[in-house]
Amino acid sequence: MIALENLTKIYTRNGVRTIVADQINAVFPTGHSVALLGRNGAGKSSLLRMIAGTMLPTSGRILSDGTVSWPVGFAGSFHNELTGAQNVRFVARIYGVDTDALVDYVADFSELGESYHKPFGTYSSGMRSRLAMGASMGIDFDTYLVDEVTSVGDAAFKEKSEVVFRDRMKNASSVVVSHSMPFVRKTCTMGAVLHKGKLTLFNKVNDAISYYEKMSREQS
Repeated sequence: MIALENLTKIYTRNGVRTIVADQINAVFPTGHSVALLGRNGAGKSSLLRMIAGTMLPTSGRILSDGTVSWPVGFAGSFHNELTGAQNVRFVARIYGVDTDALVDYVADFSELGESYHKPFGTYSSGMRSRLAMGASMGIDFDTYLVDEVTSVGDAAFKEKSEVVFRDRMKNASSVVVSHSMPFVRKTCTMGAVLHKGKLTLFNKVNDAISYYEKMSREQS
């Protein structure tokens, strides 16, 4: 379970205030995959990062009764001077999992070959995503946070990532940001729409998609 209590996030740039979360109160229940929908710039990724603990809210708080992943596929915390394998070992130590097992899992999953043992700073964006996705899927979390998992790698790797992710969802919860409605329908049981700082929660994912698509048509 993840609970948002009066969650507020305000950005101020060049004297302009933008509210991406306006005193949000919501509960994402255990055992469900929640699609987080909203237009570009609505603040979906910011909300995920606040849930992950990598971004502080302006006010309010987030409560969880289980382990929560970083946003799946996010590679921003890896060290450029360490190799891919060394970065994975570092992640394993932070989360208290078997280092050798995780290193082997990511080596197989990412399909990076010899590049796995080269500095992360030499990686292309696609290689970074493969490493990050592998590290994310190699650790068992109670709740996975997912930001556009379908954008990782080529078509074959995207399909592989989706299959592994759906397998993880058999025993975990998730909050999923995606613009792919087929992926959302296959993956999620509930939905939430973020619009102008307000979050509307739906018990059925198709109801959330319908609301989101109706809102998008009205604003286009």
